[in-house]
Amino acid sequence: MNSSLFILALFEIIFSIIITVGIIYVSYRMLQRLFFKGNDLSGNHLAFTIFTSGVILNIGLILSEILPSITQVVRLATTQGDAPDYKTIILYSGLYLLIGFLISVIINGAVFLLFSILTQGINEYAEIKNNNMAVAIIVATTLISITLIVKDSIAVLVSALLPYPQAHFFL
Repeated sequence: MNSSLFILALFEIIFSIIITVGIIYVSYRMLQRLFFKGNDLSGNHLAFTIFTSGVILNIGLILSEILPSITQVVRLATTQGDAPDYKTIILYSGLYLLIGFLISVIINGAVFLLFSILTQGINEYAEIKNNNMAVAIIVATTLISITLIVKDSIAVLVSALLPYPQAHFFL
């Protein structure tokens, strides 16, 4: 058994779980405090729950594209002959997570802008606050659809930022 690969794999699993749970929790709290004060997932407000589920799935899809880039940085840093540069690992990891968060905000904003344009006269926030499940389902589905369409581009964007080692005299 390759013990260093096993330890690296365990680190990646634990790191991914901690980061994902943390980002989803922070995003849920921000969503709740900024837009839907007083609403929670207790079951009394199904429209908020549906909408929140769409946002969480959106974040999960984006993180599923970003976390492999972070773990790739960890692999590169830990498998090279020199001691790993933890400052660089943290810097790149934070940069990738920031990109993911910004892309999530942009996608969420684009969905609401798209809905505002397509459904003039309907205030999506107010409809979700009024427990309109139809609006919550449509907004969440649109959010997930747009995320599925752009998630591969997110992976390319983040992988373009990876600090791959230089290969000299390859041929």
